Amino acid sequence: MNDNTMQDAQALLDTRTSDAHVSRRTALKAAAGAGFAAATVPVAAQTLVHTPVDGLLAGPVSIDVHGYAMPAYRSAPVGAKNAPVVLVVPEIFGVHAHIADVTRRLAHLGYLAIAPDLMARQGDASSYADMGQLMAQVVSKVPDAQVMADLDATVAWAARNGGDAGRLAITGFCWGGRITWLYAAHQPQVKAGVAWYGRLVGQRSALTPLHPVDIAGKLHAPVLGLYGAADAGIALETVDAMKTALAAGPAAAMASQFVVYPDTPHAFHADYRPSYRKEAALDAWERMRQWLKARGV
Repeated sequence: MNDNTMQDAQALLDTRTSDAHVSRRTALKAAAGAGFAAATVPVAAQTLVHTPVDGLLAGPVSIDVHGYAMPAYRSAPVGAKNAPVVLVVPEIFGVHAHIADVTRRLAHLGYLAIAPDLMARQGDASSYADMGQLMAQVVSKVPDAQVMADLDATVAWAARNGGDAGRLAITGFCWGGRITWLYAAHQPQVKAGVAWYGRLVGQRSALTPLHPVDIAGKLHAPVLGLYGAADAGIALETVDAMKTALAAGPAAAMASQFVVYPDTPHAFHADYRPSYRKEAALDAWERMRQWLKARGV
């Protein structure tokens, strides 16, 4: 995340009301309703999409991960049995109202969509008013290995609760976009991935030993990458590097595709942020819908 992206995110954080420091449980409960709570990352409320819960089973759930109760938000058609499963991996701001809304949009398409709070062990992202502190105290401490295991547990939970793990997809935004690429190489059950402006390269560390460009040759499923040409944090050269790595990989890697939207910034799908670009967001959503359908999810 470069300085421009940091400043944009910090500006959003700075618009919180004074009662923003609430529990994750409160934030998830707020996400279940139509309103956008102050507990979540602040937004340009006039652009926020509100997807109704009519016909859906939607709300917070808890997923057991070896004795740890991981919070998540699940949406599915009422009475659905063996529904295809889509994992929704959020940005660094956690499972806030926009991410919950994304799961409801997918549920209206017939999916069991579930967004696990993958940073909950490290801290409550909704409680931070300072971007630097959020990055240093929470985000930078989340190990990729923990995330992969938590997503595996989420898949198992979905299979026990009306989902068909044989029709599994994953999508994610920003931080979650990077995770989407990694999980498509980690989990053989994944049939399709859709990565929204996820970082492709980066510095290796004990917690983040590999990045998407490093695992391109290990993909179990093709990934659709949705990126903005004017993304100040993801250089187009890194997209080109990923394309090169994919071209040298197996069939799943070579079947992966990129769509790069001209004059479009980072987080163009985030309809609660100034970066939102409605035309690109709607086009990308339809491309995702078709991508999943074409791969049997």
